[in-house]
Amino acid sequence: MIWNEARECMSRDELMTLQEKRLVGMVKKVYHSVAYYRKKMQQKGIEPGDIRRIEDLDKLPFTTKEDLIQNNPFDIMAVAQSEIIRYHNSNGTTGTQITVGCTRSDIGAWAECVARCISMAELGRNDTIQIMFHYGLFTGLLEAYGGAERVGAAVVPMMMCNTRSLIDMMKELNVTGILCTPSYLLHIGQVIEELHEIENLKLKTAICETESWSLKMRRDIERRLGISTYDIYGLSELGGLGVACDCIYHNGLHVQEDFFVTEILEKDTDTAAKDGKKGELVFTTLHREGTPLIRYRTGDVTTVNREPCQCGRTYARIGPFDSKASDTIFIRGVSVFRFQLENMFDGLNMLHVRYLMRIYRVAKLDMIDVVVELDEPDKALFKEKEEMIKSKLVNAVRRTIGVVPKVYLVGMGVIPHTVDKNSVIVDERQYD
Repeated sequence: MIWNEARECMSRDELMTLQEKRLVGMVKKVYHSVAYYRKKMQQKGIEPGDIRRIEDLDKLPFTTKEDLIQNNPFDIMAVAQSEIIRYHNSNGTTGTQITVGCTRSDIGAWAECVARCISMAELGRNDTIQIMFHYGLFTGLLEAYGGAERVGAAVVPMMMCNTRSLIDMMKELNVTGILCTPSYLLHIGQVIEELHEIENLKLKTAICETESWSLKMRRDIERRLGISTYDIYGLSELGGLGVACDCIYHNGLHVQEDFFVTEILEKDTDTAAKDGKKGELVFTTLHREGTPLIRYRTGDVTTVNREPCQCGRTYARIGPFDSKASDTIFIRGVSVFRFQLENMFDGLNMLHVRYLMRIYRVAKLDMIDVVVELDEPDKALFKEKEEMIKSKLVNAVRRTIGVVPKVYLVGMGVIPHTVDKNSVIVDERQYD
């Protein structure tokens, strides 16, 4: 199904004309309304009149996650605070909160993007969709609600909690579609198998986001549940869910190109890579009012294909994602930099030598153990501090990832030494 055929199937020439018109308007807007961008453009000697075509994009400065972290959110917003009706906060891939503002128009645009994605997954007004993202770590789920309601589907908002309760709700309401992370969906599939409930469900489709997942994992989910699965891509910095999604042909994720210009940059030169060649994914927002972003570096490494798809859509397709430009780890759908995990416990003011974080799976769910070497010769004093130390470590992990770890305190020499690092990350998960 195609939700908005007039837009999603327009010719590349028509799309290019629309993109250029919107890009010119967006550059003028950020230059005159956002001091941050005006300063960056002036540093490069650029004025709005210099941007006339898509090919002029490379004249514009990049925006990075670090830029968003280091600047006050209101310094990057292009409208008055009174026009913002929602703020999205994300710890994303940094562990540091990034705040973006959304106007009423932004919220409507995201509902449109997600409606298109839901339609790509062959869901619509006759379906009941259960949305099971974690609210606290993934505010894009609000767009999932809006998109599902826009296509006329019934929505069942149930965050990841008691899996048996989720399955009971699937049965009771005849749920046909699910939006959640692939790792949690695999866990659901395993529990459904154990309960012998598969024959009692109407489930036919799942749309999965926020984690990298192998083809083997995807096929396992489909086999266990007897469903079709679809990939959806989004970033909180760009507004949330629905930047791109794959269709029934699963040959890349269609980018909503009337809302975004897509670039792929070569790794070492920051120049445009040829279609089909791997590079870093960069987006420029064309419609966003609250927090517009110019040449935003996502850190995702992928390819782009601009050939028309068999489904009839003409929008460019990205993917699959091979890796991050920065070393990133996904844990229960939350992506964090490896260096952030390694530095997570800095500043806790505890006597220790080093830490080891072990990431593994139990019943298809990501789990974390934290092992700590303590330099504490006085065992009585050590005992007094033990619960306090464990509490601080648990809180540090939960704030960053949203997962409550098991904590083990050990003597010196247990954890292997890594040059110039006080923390060791061991990821034991495998699903190839």
